[in-house]
Amino acid sequence: MNRTILHLDMDAFFAAVEQRDHPEYRGKPLVVGADPKGGRGRGVVATASYEARKYGIHSALPISKAYRLCPHAIYVRGSYQRYGEVSQQVMAILQEFTPIIEKISIDEAFLDLTGSLKLFGSAVEIAQKIKNRIRSEVQLTASVGIAPNKFLAKIASDLQKPDGLVVVKEGEEKSFLEPLPISKLWGVGEKTEAVLKGRGLSTIGQIAQLPESELGSRLGKWGHALWLLANGIDDRAVVTWSPQKSISQEITFDEDVDDPEVMERTLFKLADELARMMRKSELKGRTITLKIRLEDFSTFSRSRTSSDFIDSTEVIKAVAIEMFRDFDRKGLRVRLLGVGLSQLSSVYGEQLGLFAQEKPINQKLTNLLDSLKEKYGDDAITRASFLSATPIRSSGKD
Repeated sequence: MNRTILHLDMDAFFAAVEQRDHPEYRGKPLVVGADPKGGRGRGVVATASYEARKYGIHSALPISKAYRLCPHAIYVRGSYQRYGEVSQQVMAILQEFTPIIEKISIDEAFLDLTGSLKLFGSAVEIAQKIKNRIRSEVQLTASVGIAPNKFLAKIASDLQKPDGLVVVKEGEEKSFLEPLPISKLWGVGEKTEAVLKGRGLSTIGQIAQLPESELGSRLGKWGHALWLLANGIDDRAVVTWSPQKSISQEITFDEDVDDPEVMERTLFKLADELARMMRKSELKGRTITLKIRLEDFSTFSRSRTSSDFIDSTEVIKAVAIEMFRDFDRKGLRVRLLGVGLSQLSSVYGEQLGLFAQEKPINQKLTNLLDSLKEKYGDDAITRASFLSATPIRSSGKD
């Protein structure tokens, strides 16, 4: 059976929400991410407006480099709770056109429209309706790709941003892909791209023309998958629900840190923020992971798994600090610390096999802190342990 898949990608989502909510930002280069600190910032760009992208600024770019490229841009830390609320508005619109939706991030999703065509018209008509609804109800724009499979729809949605609509018809898969650069293929990073270009391959069409066995001999099993994609073959279904695999929090220090007291207090703060996120999402996790990035940018992780599910600040803090104390930094200072929980579940256990359970008095305090922050905001109250003359700064991925 032929399928009709739509991929929707919001345009410069975080930046677009900021420009919508702050008219004074409109038409100006805007960067959402870490504080650039006059070019000395150590985080990264989360999203850049299209005005900022003209200067070469893009997601995951070091914020210091973004500042050098465009020092006159507007730099904001962002309101991620607000972005989540807007995302829910967009997803609610999508659900009116099909129940088969795979949300793959806060600002993009796949829709299987195969069973919706008789109800709402052609795929193009549905796409236009969705785009118009988002524009009128959310005051934002989205780009859409329509194709017989997910891979092609994803590529199509990216070709005419912003506010684009690109259709790949059945039977035109190979001709659509043929002129595109190999970097458009899923999974082709800089290293794979360099290998392929070293063999004279620069377009997807050139890869598609190779015998499948030849690509397999060059790249192994990945070569087979690459050949299928280059030929427009992708049989994966739109998955309507997939459990969240992990939740984490990170802090990048303004300056590399060597003080164990500062680092352990930081881990406490991360554990507290992470546990609150877990409780708010009604989730618990079994595996606690500590992430450490040293001053030379080497990055390490250490994990421990419980026999039951955890959302306790005290437990996460204790395990993270214990793993940190066991880690040999070899005298190097620390650039970044992170704490995460994985093996998530909404089915809560009562006993903890490996770690001590949180005491009832601590649970009452935790519940009180959660309710006060929910009512009055995150800054309304904090633990005394976090009050220190030595600042710690939270940021996105470094």
